[in-house]
Amino acid sequence: MSRRFESKVVLVTGGTSGLGLDAVQAFAREGAKVVFSGRRAGAGEEIVTDIRKKGWEATFVRADVSQIRDVEAMVKACVDTYGGLDCVFNNAGIDGTLMTSMADYKKEVWDEVIATNLTGTFLCMKCEIPEMIKRGGGSIVNMSAVAGLRAGRRVGAAYNASKYGIIGLTTSGAVEYAEKKIRVNAVCPAMIRTPMSDKTFLKDEAMVQRAISMHPIGRIGQPEEVSALVLWLSSDEAGFVTGVSVPIDGGFLLV
Repeated sequence: MSRRFESKVVLVTGGTSGLGLDAVQAFAREGAKVVFSGRRAGAGEEIVTDIRKKGWEATFVRADVSQIRDVEAMVKACVDTYGGLDCVFNNAGIDGTLMTSMADYKKEVWDEVIATNLTGTFLCMKCEIPEMIKRGGGSIVNMSAVAGLRAGRRVGAAYNASKYGIIGLTTSGAVEYAEKKIRVNAVCPAMIRTPMSDKTFLKDEAMVQRAISMHPIGRIGQPEEVSALVLWLSSDEAGFVTGVSVPIDGGFLLV
């Protein structure tokens, strides 16, 4: 088994379910000391117990990334518990109101999505980067989406705007901190099989088949495929890669 992240301290936001949870487990399996956050304390503690039973290392911090004090406390937990911060997967996000036109989109939903997805990513980077500088560099991977590369009617204006904005934050961070040896990249998944997608887009067989038809590769993606990309971008193997937003989409953007 690879131990690419032995002695590394890794932070994953939105780590109690879906793609975040899979990334937490993947980093821990490869030797990282993982701090992960989420809003559900009960779920977080259960995950910690399970990870430690396997002989891996993880710590949970309850945090809402739209709140600066929560983000500061989350990053401080990395330093206080494990001594610093080396790699980050800024994954926390919400989808807002789907399949709603811009004119009908409620401002309070817009505010919530932008606060969590876009402002939350900014606040995380703002607090993470100074600690990475102290370590002599690091890697940040932000969660965008194919919706950040091409707008679509089904996901709503706020989600599209937030995911486009995350790509802007990614490129800005990459340019500003390259000389500090901090790499910043983003991943842009299409349809991935998670509890959120099952609840929203894959509720019945007809919806599953429609989703499959949108991906030329002929299937829906799996969480471990996204985690594999996140871990590669975070690793020394991707040491010459920064400022890119990588689609992981089964050909979705080709059609």
